[in-house]
Amino acid sequence: MIKAYVAKNAGEKFEEFTYKPEQLGDKDVEINIESCGICHSDLSMWKNHWGITTYPFVGGHEISGVISQIGAKVTKFKIGDKVGLGWHKAYCNQCNLCLSGDHNLCKDQVGTIIDNYGGFAEKICAEETSVIKLPDNMDIKTAGPLLCGGITVFNPLIQFNIKPTNHIAVIGIGGLGHLALQFAKAWGCEVTAFTSEEKFNEAKEMGAHNVINSRDENEFSKYTGKFDLIISTVNVALNWELIISTLSAKGRLHFVGVVPEPIKIQAFPLIAGQISLSGSPVGAPATLNLMMEFAARHQIIPIIEKFKFSEINEAFAHLESGKARYRIVLSK
Repeated sequence: MIKAYVAKNAGEKFEEFTYKPEQLGDKDVEINIESCGICHSDLSMWKNHWGITTYPFVGGHEISGVISQIGAKVTKFKIGDKVGLGWHKAYCNQCNLCLSGDHNLCKDQVGTIIDNYGGFAEKICAEETSVIKLPDNMDIKTAGPLLCGGITVFNPLIQFNIKPTNHIAVIGIGGLGHLALQFAKAWGCEVTAFTSEEKFNEAKEMGAHNVINSRDENEFSKYTGKFDLIISTVNVALNWELIISTLSAKGRLHFVGVVPEPIKIQAFPLIAGQISLSGSPVGAPATLNLMMEFAARHQIIPIIEKFKFSEINEAFAHLESGKARYRIVLSK
């Protein structure tokens, strides 16, 4: 039996729970879980904000641990390998999207915590394609947030062929944004943070060359036509037309945070500047592997607050309070 922490209904406290492990398939691996990040998506699933949660709910999709069993046809891993598992635990591996390397867009992807028990547990089983080997010099206790938060902001750098000479802005310096600053700085870009004044020093320490007070719209005019890419990590409505005015010709406003209401903009600025609006989910396994190598090489490490698995309810309360700096990780 596998020990886990479960919420039996939406928003209810997590409690101890046991369940039978799923049968290991030929291409599956079993992971002994050492630590697991808590992402805002876990909170949304716990509360059923998206209407897709099944209960009892075992969240957790920023998983790091060690391979304890492998299926008969597994070739990618051996027992004892240090690995991570993110938002997806399997793909069809047969559709055109998977075959072209876009597994994260597969229509038949299997979510780690969607109709499945996730990483708030002792063990988890996943198909080997979705499992990522961690670099030898990466701390297994801090790797988890890279598997969702990290890849979410790294993926646009790959997808849009961002160059080291580009000017990148990041809106929101939180769980996603603090990693976006680190990645963009290490990528070689000039980096600007849109954030509150009290986070200016922190943003600069994380890699921002410039900071904009996101609450003072008068400041935006200093950056008209500057940015090649703006990554929005926030889940609040902003003055998007003013933000678009800071994009250069052929610039892109890219959403990785879920804005809770329709984004209202005028078409003319998009047409005149050949501006793009886009969004993306996490990344495919190949991009995850690239991110892990890049993060290890440049010592990009999530800033975390640690809780024990037994303190899961306190950890969720801390996340819900908005005071987390900047990712929460559960460990043994």
